[in-house]
Amino acid sequence: MNIKGLDYNTTREKLVLPEYGREIQKMVDYAVALPNKTDRQRCAETIIAVMDRMLPHNRANVDYKQKLWDHLAIMSGFKLDIDYPYDVSGAAKIASKPQPMSYPMNRIPVRHYGNMVFQLFEKLKTMEPGAARTELTLITAEQMKRDLSQWSHGSNSDEKVVSDLARYTDGMIQLDVREMQNARFAIPTKQQNQQQKPQNNERRKGRRRSNH
Repeated sequence: MNIKGLDYNTTREKLVLPEYGREIQKMVDYAVALPNKTDRQRCAETIIAVMDRMLPHNRANVDYKQKLWDHLAIMSGFKLDIDYPYDVSGAAKIASKPQPMSYPMNRIPVRHYGNMVFQLFEKLKTMEPGAARTELTLITAEQMKRDLSQWSHGSNSDEKVVSDLARYTDGMIQLDVREMQNARFAIPTKQQNQQQKPQNNERRKGRRRSNH
């Protein structure tokens, strides 16, 4: 077998809009190369009709015809010189790739809390004592406890949260452990969850006996 003669997709030119397939792209390239505008126009309309049949579900959209001509313009690299029935100038926005989003590269002392929690630490440093700071402090403590439970092998004790909160706010926030325990969104520790399981099982058994 002559391996050199095989035609692989990986060696072919990348498709502009893969959903239409390589044959449609070849038809578009053929239309672009036609020297006569009348022939290009006729060929373009034929291509649009084929594209329409390929994706019939798009007909439910109000502007689906516009999109077909936009896609034709994109696949031709905007080189198809014809009289478009729609304004395809906006198709350039569809063809352009979005700008890559910047990724926060801030160094943080410990990764398990994440960048968001350290932003909360910085915010707490600048806040005046009061109800707003207390509320944000408890919300931050809640998130810290969740992070510790998820990333630190279930170690999410209130003492650890209080200690880290004071440490990473440079001592500005001194939260009492009892404040966390009394908070409406206090999160049970792993040990508390384990203690509750036998109690829940006993309740279930009691319900079964009462049903019989």
